[in-house]
Amino acid sequence: MTTPRIRNVQAYKLAPDQLAAMMALEESFKTSGLEPDLLELIKLRVSQINGCAFCLHMHSSDLRKMGVDDMKLHVLAAWRESGYYSARERAAFGWAEAVTLVSQTGVPDADYEALKAEFNEEEQVRLTFAIGAINAWNRLAISFRFAHPIEHK
Repeated sequence: MTTPRIRNVQAYKLAPDQLAAMMALEESFKTSGLEPDLLELIKLRVSQINGCAFCLHMHSSDLRKMGVDDMKLHVLAAWRESGYYSARERAAFGWAEAVTLVSQTGVPDADYEALKAEFNEEEQVRLTFAIGAINAWNRLAISFRFAHPIEHK
């Protein structure tokens, strides 16, 4: 376990305007037309790629509260090999991975074609904003080593 560099509450107090802007962006996803569970699964998948324990804890907890099957959470890192996910979810995961790893992938045409088959242009852009947002949250949490809560059962 690492020691926080700046505690998450303190970081937010140090940049209230930026926090307000990010929270407004997050709020906008509620009326984006994208499925709430899909958005949370994307946040979880991107957080897995980036290795953000704080966000993994948050989004897996949120998905459980939403009633998403635990097995969808457990096998998400291997979504390509699992039958738990719809074609729409699979297209979103491929897109999320390509966009998150843009410097490595260049966001391939094959990932865009899969996305285009399941999402209209408006949804494509909104989904990409959501992917960008979780990447920004991951970078904040990882850079300052935000600590997630520990529940004891």
